[in-house]
Amino acid sequence: MKVIIATIRSWNIKNTIEFMKNNPNISVLPIFEKEELNFCNVKNFNPDYIFFPHWSSYIPAEIYENYKCVVFHPSDLPFGRGGSPVQNLISLGLKETKISAINVCKELDAGDVYIKEKISLLGSAEEIFINISNIIFHKMIPQIIEKEIILTPQIGEIVTFNRRKPEQSVMPMNANLDALYDHIRMLDAEEYPKAYIEYGNFKIIISNAVRRVDSIEGIVEIKLKEDEKN
Repeated sequence: MKVIIATIRSWNIKNTIEFMKNNPNISVLPIFEKEELNFCNVKNFNPDYIFFPHWSSYIPAEIYENYKCVVFHPSDLPFGRGGSPVQNLISLGLKETKISAINVCKELDAGDVYIKEKISLLGSAEEIFINISNIIFHKMIPQIIEKEIILTPQIGEIVTFNRRKPEQSVMPMNANLDALYDHIRMLDAEEYPKAYIEYGNFKIIISNAVRRVDSIEGIVEIKLKEDEKN
């Protein structure tokens, strides 16, 4: 068995390395840089599967048309196609969802389904992503490799999300404490634009939120807006 694991996030890189150590019978080519995902590298390795846990870049057609490419999307597809699914689901007030392992095709997040696994949407975005990564590597990838899974079409109403923009991280006005807490935690992850408040020439960045009975505690960082642009 030969597989490629392509990912750009630290929690998935850690799990990829552990997966390689724990599965010496599986030949694994890790790809941690976007430029390394090209047809030449893939063809030379000739994998049985290419897994994409958290990969937001374009996958060339010549790769997904010639190899079994599996992307893991944290929503119960076809509900939640598109960008920033975790943040959009939390904004809708949902407390749990599913990870959908699907076949990569031309249309975004529209591929047939291998398997789905439930996940919690509680905690910070980073905690959620780490939990997603653990489920992918410890449960979903082994199932896909070990079992003859029959792909099934996505069933249900198609709901598409838009990828969030950095300016949407500003703290909402007139929200209650629960909504403010959700806004802070859903943006609190590696390389994500964290929740913030604009105050004159300053940007007040909020992270590590803890919900108390009648308050929210967290870490506050204050920066000049000019420094943010540099």
